Amino acid sequence: MEHPLARVITVLALLFVFLLGVNGLGDAFKSLGRGLLDSFFQATENPFMGLMVGILATTLVQSSSVSTALIVGLVAAPENALPIANAVPMIMGANIGTTVTNTIVSLAHMGRKDEFYRAFSVATVHDFFNYMAVAVLLPLEMATGYLQKSATWLSASLTGFGGVEYDSPIKGALKAALKPIKGAIHAISDSERLQAALLILVSGLLIYFALMFLVKVMRGAMSSRVETMVSRGLYTSPIVAMILGIVVTVMVQSSSITTSLLVPLAGAGVITLGQAFPITIGANIGTTVTAFLAALAVTGPNALAGVTIAVVHLLFNLSATALIYPVKRIREIPLNAARRLARIAVKSKVMAIAYILILFYGLPALFALLNRAL
Repeated sequence: MEHPLARVITVLALLFVFLLGVNGLGDAFKSLGRGLLDSFFQATENPFMGLMVGILATTLVQSSSVSTALIVGLVAAPENALPIANAVPMIMGANIGTTVTNTIVSLAHMGRKDEFYRAFSVATVHDFFNYMAVAVLLPLEMATGYLQKSATWLSASLTGFGGVEYDSPIKGALKAALKPIKGAIHAISDSERLQAALLILVSGLLIYFALMFLVKVMRGAMSSRVETMVSRGLYTSPIVAMILGIVVTVMVQSSSITTSLLVPLAGAGVITLGQAFPITIGANIGTTVTAFLAALAVTGPNALAGVTIAVVHLLFNLSATALIYPVKRIREIPLNAARRLARIAVKSKVMAIAYILILFYGLPALFALLNRAL
């Protein structure tokens, strides 16, 4: 059995690698130059396309933690690679994209109709909740700038924390660790553009693998505790269940693990759709911690922007919870939609697979191609 101290050191090392990747991403985009960045992110000026980019990017990497960390890095890059206004719909899209994992997990129950109905409904209620949240909050954001303005005000009040003004020893260590990586890349090519592209690739891989291994380590350490916590929280109040979802997600650094754990429990009849729903909402809120971790790594004139987009992520999920869950009639909308879709999926397994392929991969890719063509 792994020693607890060794596990703590491993977690700290992986967190350092994660922050190193975010830091490297900012430096890479600074080197790319303004003109290329403007053309690269031109599509995201359309909020709907920003939403599609967020969905597709998250479904491809199977983790909103990875995509939101990348978004934070881009927003906070010294060259201001990604404007906050463009990033807000991408954050919303990442919230939708992360639900694909537990929906795929539910397909493992296709062999038994009753079991599949329960599992698929619990999985897809997450989809419907997030789509409903975007349907309400994206138009509101486009009309008023509510999320961006609120987050800007709140992040300004956080000055002195994280990557905003505090010159921590961690940042010095990150710069020192980044030097040999940059040196190796410079040895490969003299082209500044190619060097920047390679640094983006390396930084993205560092973020991805650090988070993947971090999730694996945390899941191994917390698996029995998580199952115990979830089972205890099943029959408590919705508020306690939401807090449970937040805590478990922060512990394992993955909302996908939290929600995917609910799917087999639902399939076995241990948990009902109504009991799973508040835990799922809590997982949505808990996953925003990763964006704040990413914001710790950024430095320079746009460091505050990184904190701002992390706050946007949190406010989006808190606002969605406040708008949808308290009123029973509104709360029943995603629950009933999930039940109806589950009934269709039980009758036609092809429809269940088509739902995943079209909603999470097909539509975002199609709209991206159409936007580029037009």
